[in-house]
Amino acid sequence: MRRPIAVASRHSRLLTSGVLLAAQSLLLTLSAVPASASDSDPGTAGDTRTPVRGSAHMGEGVLAHEGIQGRPVGTRVAQTEGVDVSSHQGNVAWPTLWKSGVKWAYVKATEGTSYRNPYFAQQYGGSYDVGMIRGAYHFATPDTAGGAAQADYFVDHGGAWSKDGKTLPGVLDIEYNPYGDTCYGRTSSQMVSWIRNFLNRYKERTGRHATIYTSTNWWAQCTGNYSGFGASNPLWIARYASTVGPLPAGWDFHTMWQYTSTGPTVGDHDKFNGALNRVKALANG
Repeated sequence: MRRPIAVASRHSRLLTSGVLLAAQSLLLTLSAVPASASDSDPGTAGDTRTPVRGSAHMGEGVLAHEGIQGRPVGTRVAQTEGVDVSSHQGNVAWPTLWKSGVKWAYVKATEGTSYRNPYFAQQYGGSYDVGMIRGAYHFATPDTAGGAAQADYFVDHGGAWSKDGKTLPGVLDIEYNPYGDTCYGRTSSQMVSWIRNFLNRYKERTGRHATIYTSTNWWAQCTGNYSGFGASNPLWIARYASTVGPLPAGWDFHTMWQYTSTGPTVGDHDKFNGALNRVKALANG
């Protein structure tokens, strides 16, 4: 009877050894497989994943590339407080903003030729309902479609203009690319042509000159500091500093200034370069 027991014992040891070897092999295999994107924490340092298309918002690239250079200082020139929002803010408490002194607003409507802000109705209509003068903006992606096509998409999905005294002309948000190459893979001359095509089509569709939102640094880098739009298109400058600073070529003054990305209540905050009657004048054309 001892011989079968010895054989069984030897068989058991062999089986145990095989299980251990298999387990070790499995651990080595798993350790060699890289973690998928869904396994990483989007808030951890070193995460370089490309943002989801459509998630860009006004000033995102300015903050990332230029940072905060100071806080705005007081001025004797009349200015009117404003705010800009996108889907990141969700449903906005417009009565709270109105009571805090915000009198005008811009709402992201579109991006490229496929994205529409899902909160646009609440944000665009809500700001109007509390008494604000408001308008819509389009986040440009020159690497996905032509300027004229994106202008059409913008006008067709919230960017149109009407002379009701409370609707500001549309804004072309042209800035750092959050999804890749800073200048969207375009040369300076190609970028200028793309912008011109957008502006011309918007003017054809609405009768108004669109406002250009940008930063001086981006404009110099990606358009070669082109000076041909200043005579007709208002400038909305982005700079998180104590002053507006130097402007892009072609503009002697700014119409709006985005001075912070962390304004009170919600959204990026802005100053209109003039009293409320000047905001109304821009709305009326």
